[in-house]
Amino acid sequence: MLYKKIVVPTDGSEVSMEAARHAIEIGKLMKAEIYAIYVVDIAPFIGLPTEGLWETMKEILNEEGEKALKKVKKMSEECGVNVKCEILEGVPANEIVEFAEKKRADIIVMGTSGKTGLDRFLLGSVAEKVIRNAHCPVLIVKKQEKEE
Repeated sequence: MLYKKIVVPTDGSEVSMEAARHAIEIGKLMKAEIYAIYVVDIAPFIGLPTEGLWETMKEILNEEGEKALKKVKKMSEECGVNVKCEILEGVPANEIVEFAEKKRADIIVMGTSGKTGLDRFLLGSVAEKVIRNAHCPVLIVKKQEKEE
């Protein structure tokens, strides 16, 4: 199986950077196109008055996205791999799946926070939703436990 197009969603977290490392290594080996995306999650703001608040929050979230994508870009350049970066807006799982379909991705490589119990029940898991709805394989990178 060859992966020619790889989508790697990031939120700037440690585990998403680990997923980006995996995607970059796979991309380098397979000479694939890599798309790093950051999704500005609009779900928490639906139904709130938008004057001023949304613009301010959107600006902050876009800055976070740019920082996260800059990290991935730097990592890829150090490995001699080109990564195309894009910031999207919407519900993260939906945007990731739609983007991957639009780009005809062969694989999505993403991290998972490993939430369990009540957190997972209340918040759901973006990774889980992507796995359920993606048209292509999804490689999940779990947060590595630090050895003592």
